[in-house]
Amino acid sequence: MRVVLVGPPGSGKGTQGDLLEKELSVPHISSGELLRSSAANGSAEGRKAKEFMDRGQLVPDEVVIALIKSRVANDDCGNGFVLDGLPRNPAQAEKLQEVLGSDGVDHVIALEVPVQSIVGRLSGRRTCRGCGKLYHVSFNPPTVEGRCDACGGELFVRDDDREATVRERLAVYHRQTEPLMGYYAGQGLLHRVNGEAGTEQVTERILAVVRGCDD
Repeated sequence: MRVVLVGPPGSGKGTQGDLLEKELSVPHISSGELLRSSAANGSAEGRKAKEFMDRGQLVPDEVVIALIKSRVANDDCGNGFVLDGLPRNPAQAEKLQEVLGSDGVDHVIALEVPVQSIVGRLSGRRTCRGCGKLYHVSFNPPTVEGRCDACGGELFVRDDDREATVRERLAVYHRQTEPLMGYYAGQGLLHRVNGEAGTEQVTERILAVVRGCDD
C-alpha cells in the first residue's frame, strides 16, 4: 500500500501520516523529517542536504529523491508506506515514479482545508528548538507550557508560522500544486478528502479510500 498525502501547510498531513502508519502497518515517511534526520546522522545524502538547509535554501529535488529512494529500499517499506511532503509538482511526481518503478503509487490523498482554518492552525503551532517536535497550543499542547515533552527543549513560534507568512506560503502552495492535482487526477489516483473534519473522521475517510470502501 503506497499512499501519498498532499495538502497545504497545516492541513494535517503529519498527524494523518502517523495515524495511517498504525492503521496500515506501514511506515510514515515525512520528507521534512527525513531531511532533518539525514542531516543529523551525517550520511552522504544528509551532508548534501545540510549544506542547503544551513544556507536557508531549498534542498534540490535530486537530493530529496535520493533520500526517498534510500528510505523506501528499507525492509520496513516492503508492504508500502505513507509519504508526505513530496511530491509538490509534476516533475517531482515523475521522479518519484522512477524511484518506485512499475508498481508506482496506489493512492494520492489530497487533504482540503480552507485558508482561514489553516491560518488558525499554524498560528497556534509551536516547534521545539531541540528536536523539532511540533505542538499546538489548543490541539496538542505540551505537558509543561513552553517545553518539549520529548527532550525538554524550548518551544518557539517559527517565522513561517506567522499569519502573513502563512498566507504567502499558502498562495505559493496552491500555485505549485494545482498542476500536481491535475497530474494525479489524470492517472485516476487522486482522492480529495475534507481535512477540516475531526481527526478520527479524516482518518476513517482516508482508510475507506485506500481499503476500497469509498462510495
